[in-house]
Amino acid sequence: MDRSWEEGKREEEIGFRRLASFVCEFEPLSQEDLQAIDATLQSSLPKSTTTTTNTTNNNNKRPFSSHSPTRHRSRRHLPTSLIALQLPRSLSFSPSPGHSKMRLPVMKFCGKILYSRTFNDVEKAVTKFIKNIEEKKREMMQIAIGFDIEWKPTFRRGVPPGKAAVMQICCDTNHCHVLHLIHSGIPQNLQLLLEDPTVLKVGAGIAGDATKVSRDYGISIKGVEDLSFHANQKIGGGLHKWGLASLTEKLLSKQLMKPSKIRMGNWETPFLSKEQLDYAATDAFASWFLYQTIKDLPDVQDVTDKGSEVDVVPQQ
Repeated sequence: MDRSWEEGKREEEIGFRRLASFVCEFEPLSQEDLQAIDATLQSSLPKSTTTTTNTTNNNNKRPFSSHSPTRHRSRRHLPTSLIALQLPRSLSFSPSPGHSKMRLPVMKFCGKILYSRTFNDVEKAVTKFIKNIEEKKREMMQIAIGFDIEWKPTFRRGVPPGKAAVMQICCDTNHCHVLHLIHSGIPQNLQLLLEDPTVLKVGAGIAGDATKVSRDYGISIKGVEDLSFHANQKIGGGLHKWGLASLTEKLLSKQLMKPSKIRMGNWETPFLSKEQLDYAATDAFASWFLYQTIKDLPDVQDVTDKGSEVDVVPQQ
């Protein structure tokens, strides 16, 4: 028997044994599987240059002898999840997040951002803000301010997140205050504003923000109204929990950008960056603007009741 043929057969068997640890029959993946794989790949894929080099080198390796006789055998394919490791980083299993979303304009606060980071500056800024509110009270019965907070997250188990580091408040399209509380603390006039039940503080998931401020600074925020609850009364959806971004898309047909590098960034930095200021101001403005939009909508129950009314013509 030809020795080269025996060596080729032996190499072929060794090659299959090496592949045995990860070669398997693969069932079709569900959408949840694809999304989970995609999330893993985005964080673990090598750079495209490395991938190209490795793929090229692998293609040049022949695990079987060139002298092996041709055989007809059914090949077992690698699972899609392993093959995908050779794809460029830009490719994705799950569908891109809504092509219609990509065409939506971006929600952005275009007024003046007033940034305060010392005790005296925050106190002066809040004094001006309260004066502005008092002037608005002459024109309307109820005053609402867009409210939000930011804090430094933690990525270590057992380590609590930082204190509420930034508070942003907004009551019109012209000005938004960003207060760097981690450096200034909370002056008395800001505490009085937060504890004033006649001034509504509106935001998505604002109850959680109010609880955090209470825990971090010992202040009980009053006059809190959650946009999610308010929206369900107006547009239906039962107990649907709306986020600020989803409400912005639903009611305003705009994208509210939430880049992780900013949202999960260091809000305790000595000075906030322009990107952080834009992000914080836009969130507070979006909350205020959404409230103005939602409050003018009829309750969904009223619309349903009117739709079910039937005119009865009396018989003669």
